[in-house]
Amino acid sequence: MTWRPQYRSSKFRHVFGKAATKESCYDGVPITCNVQDNNFCAVNPLFLAVITECAGGGTFLVLSVHHTGKVDPHHPRVSGHRGNVLDIKWNPFNDYCIASCSEDATVKVWEIPPHGVLKTLSVPWKELQGHSRRVNLIEWHPTANNILFSTAYDYQIMIWNLDCAEPVIKNPVRTISNHTDVVLSMSFNTDGSLLATTCKDRKVRLMEPRSGSLLQEASCKTHKASKVLILGNLKLLLTSGTSCYNDRQIALWDQDDLSVPLLEENLDGSSGALFPFYDPDTHMLYLAGKGDGNIRYYEISSEKPYIHYLTEYRSNLPQKGMGVMPKRGLDVSSCEVFRFYKLVTVKSLIESLSMIVPRRSESYQEDIYPMTAGNMPALTAEEWLSGINKGPVLMSLKPGSQVAESYTEMSKGLGNLLDARRSANTPSKLQLAYIKDQLGTKDSKEGSSHRADDRIQTHVSNGEDLALFSPPRTENELRIKFHKQQEEIRRLRELLNQRDVRIKQLELEIKNIKNSQSQSSF
Repeated sequence: MTWRPQYRSSKFRHVFGKAATKESCYDGVPITCNVQDNNFCAVNPLFLAVITECAGGGTFLVLSVHHTGKVDPHHPRVSGHRGNVLDIKWNPFNDYCIASCSEDATVKVWEIPPHGVLKTLSVPWKELQGHSRRVNLIEWHPTANNILFSTAYDYQIMIWNLDCAEPVIKNPVRTISNHTDVVLSMSFNTDGSLLATTCKDRKVRLMEPRSGSLLQEASCKTHKASKVLILGNLKLLLTSGTSCYNDRQIALWDQDDLSVPLLEENLDGSSGALFPFYDPDTHMLYLAGKGDGNIRYYEISSEKPYIHYLTEYRSNLPQKGMGVMPKRGLDVSSCEVFRFYKLVTVKSLIESLSMIVPRRSESYQEDIYPMTAGNMPALTAEEWLSGINKGPVLMSLKPGSQVAESYTEMSKGLGNLLDARRSANTPSKLQLAYIKDQLGTKDSKEGSSHRADDRIQTHVSNGEDLALFSPPRTENELRIKFHKQQEEIRRLRELLNQRDVRIKQLELEIKNIKNSQSQSSF
């Protein structure tokens, strides 16, 4: 019986990486020189944040995602820490909220203005004081609103509830003390009911994050883990690290039995840390090495051989860290399934890298874009602390099908925005009058557009008549409504300009016809 090779069909076999042009990169960014094995970059559909080098204290830049090209060296920064910033993470349910941790042993949560950082921010929305040594990692809970995890060189993991009125929080709701050394990475499963960690003592731990009870512990002599990922709902853990011969290595573990790894695979003999990134929608795993220019990517399955190598993206620009765009910020029209933001220290450059599935059709490809985790929390902080677990609220990436963001929930996520500390920043009557004036201007523009063309219908925002909108109840809602109305006014002005141009063209045509008729009569 002749041997036949087993071919495995895959929709992602030919995924390729497409680097952005120089004009679409962020140039002149003073990227931090810190040697911590963190990503130093965080991205959401609106902003890109990167930790920068500075003399004294710690700062990071917040740029608009569309603000590409040369970055002003005097661009305002977020600079409220007294020590170097070590990690930054965007709130998954609020694109205007970012957390940072620092060597000054504090965690600070910042509220970014809708137009970006136009002046230096030094006063945070919340300051979390509880660690006794420098804080090296932070993580937001994937489904519960305003639950933040932090870990420091005091070997503690602390859980913080931001749903409170106090600007300074000194007591975490829970402290997890299962580690004997520095925690190197943290990862949640899909619904946030499990937390996996790697530690400098070479052990991989799986625990229940709410109570901190240790469920399993793995210690393998042939694999020293530095980073860990829980692979979605596959009930698998992936760790990256080094072998006993100091080769870079990845290992796959059964979530229910961490006694022995299911698979160990050596990659190369480089010394840079391996950053693993996993996409639960496509089951693709990306491995980017610190100091490397290449990115390997694989497809993960729940059956042997578990890991299927796809291909490798190669570049001569070494990366110091990587930011990842959430799925809701991808360009589905070009079949983009993942997007990195590479920090290239040698050129002070942040390069966008899109992973694309080659397709001939330009229509929406439903088979590569399943329902994915959206920007709405499934639980409040109190519900999660009371013992409830719930999967993420899913959304479709199909254009036009996204549900508008609930800014009421986002305002809850920011805590009590109307507390005494922030009362000075609440909108005044003059601001409200200005908003109403803008609405009146928009209505007058709509009347002009009716006269220009009877076929134009009354403008509708998000499928609802503006008269049915409830008045804004928080500062954040007020800002959002104001910017939406300005966009609508701008669009109507462009429409009026187009109509004016068309009227002038018709007038010229009539004039030409009259001139030709008068000449023919002679």
